[in-house]
Amino acid sequence: MESKIISSYDGTKLFLKKEVPVNPKAIVLIVHGLCEHQGRYNYLTQKLNEKGFGVYRFDHRGHGKSEGPKVYYDDYTQIFEDVNVVVELIKNENPHLAVFLIGHSMGGYAGALYGSNYPYKIDGYILSGALTRNNANIGAELDRDLDPKTYFPNELGPGICSNPKVVEAYVKDPLVEKEISAGLFYSLFNGLDWLKENGHRFLDPVIILHGGNDGLVSNKDSRDFYGDIASEDKTLKIYAKLYHEIFNEYSRDEVIGDVLFWLEKQLDPRHMAISYATSDDSMIADMGI
Repeated sequence: MESKIISSYDGTKLFLKKEVPVNPKAIVLIVHGLCEHQGRYNYLTQKLNEKGFGVYRFDHRGHGKSEGPKVYYDDYTQIFEDVNVVVELIKNENPHLAVFLIGHSMGGYAGALYGSNYPYKIDGYILSGALTRNNANIGAELDRDLDPKTYFPNELGPGICSNPKVVEAYVKDPLVEKEISAGLFYSLFNGLDWLKENGHRFLDPVIILHGGNDGLVSNKDSRDFYGDIASEDKTLKIYAKLYHEIFNEYSRDEVIGDVLFWLEKQLDPRHMAISYATSDDSMIADMGI
């Protein structure tokens, strides 16, 4: 394992960690969600490493051990331009390997923006509980005239997972931010508006995963995004009864197994891009809602 600080496109220092086994078959970039940090993905990283995948992960600006005003963005482009800096680093350090991105929640939003603005830059995307349409109306009550540096309590905890131990660890984690800025909400709103109008720009292979009982980000976001994007190789799976953090639910090994199967399929030289219809029961779990 190696940890280091890298400079983003505007000089902001980002904390990066990488765990790459000997002779990796591909590299996976993990992009975390709102208010959390890359360290909450140790188990997922371990499972990827065990199957021969190298993993890079970083803290968003204003999160974890990275620089920047806490949980704050000036502009919706910052989040995916930070991702691009990390992707460039990965490609420079691993020029002959395929690169994939796993983005959860706001990290899925970042991945959706990145893929839409940098098509064919990497080899595929896994989006988990991704905020891509805001059907849950997150921040709907926010006064749009507030100072962007106004902060609100982070009240996400109880909704992240059905496992109370995960919720307790989240609440007690000193690197989980306890407040969210109005500026971050404003940037999300602008990015979501752009995504909604530009679904045709997302062209890369993608598997879109969502918990059927996700109370933080509606699974309708994933269903709408799936329908709007132009990818020929796209898969949607809704997990009945799972909450927001599907990689931390009791059935997390099943979810991670689906991710590994999809990654292996993408690396199979016999694989050809296939467009899966949403009626394909083999690809869409019982929604249970």
